[in-house]
Amino acid sequence: MIQVPMLFPGQGSQAVGMTADLMDHKSPASGFLSTVNEVLGYDLLHTMHEGPGEVLTETHHAQPAILAHSVAVTLALRELGVIPSLVAGHSIGEFSAAVAAGVLAPADGLKVVRRRGELMFAAGQEIPGTMAAVMGLKGAQVTEICAQVNADSGVVVLANHNSDMQVVISGEVPAVAAAGEALKAAGARRVIPLNVSGAFHSPLLEGAGTSFTSFLQDINLQDAQVPLVANVSATPETDVGELLTGFGRQLTAPVRWHEIMELMAGNEEDRPKIILEVGPGKVLSNMARRTYPEVKFVPVGTAADLDGILDILQENL
Repeated sequence: MIQVPMLFPGQGSQAVGMTADLMDHKSPASGFLSTVNEVLGYDLLHTMHEGPGEVLTETHHAQPAILAHSVAVTLALRELGVIPSLVAGHSIGEFSAAVAAGVLAPADGLKVVRRRGELMFAAGQEIPGTMAAVMGLKGAQVTEICAQVNADSGVVVLANHNSDMQVVISGEVPAVAAAGEALKAAGARRVIPLNVSGAFHSPLLEGAGTSFTSFLQDINLQDAQVPLVANVSATPETDVGELLTGFGRQLTAPVRWHEIMELMAGNEEDRPKIILEVGPGKVLSNMARRTYPEVKFVPVGTAADLDGILDILQENL
């Protein structure tokens, strides 16, 4: 077996056509994908393969689609003898990572993220909110400015700390707009509104987080077989109780991705030569390459990627 660190992408990585090439791939990927509609009780595969894009982008469809894609590739990699040594996933990607680590069975992973997406979508309809990406300011400064805006315009918080100079804010629509103006005045290069259905990873999702925690009580979760670097703590966890607590808090807590990547990439003495991004797209790889140029980040999401992965691993390990 070849063991390598693995990353799993979050919402925004979905795209019409995802997994269509894997349906004919001679691996467990096609077998797993053929069960997705039955597990979920509706035809998600048609939306993944044919669209329309605006339907696939809806939170309650995008989240199970991303997990289905990531898990299909994980299973195909396992048959090739490639398994994770350490896993982490960005937001919804944490549940793909949990399947890869043995915390969740694949079918349970689908059910969990579908319910998570439903609760998040409903929360956004009940309490309108939004998010925006902020480029060019450090997280501490963004947090300070958001706290100042909170006092005047409503709830806005740092939601995703993606890298040293790229974060995402989340909250009530007027507050996010006001924070955006304040951040630009403070020197942010860009503030980009995101096309999302709610204020994810903010206090506005407290009700959804409570309902999701209750839902998880009926799901069979196991200790992780390899460490999972948790979104809410940025520390490697294997204990199922600690993981369950983190899953529940994740909807309202920030994603500490910058710290997670610091741990995944290690220090100069024990830095991995290669890290795989498993699932749709290459957002996480592109973001990490700028910070860790000495690590080879390899997206694996297509049939062609799977067919070439053993050669890449042999060349780089």
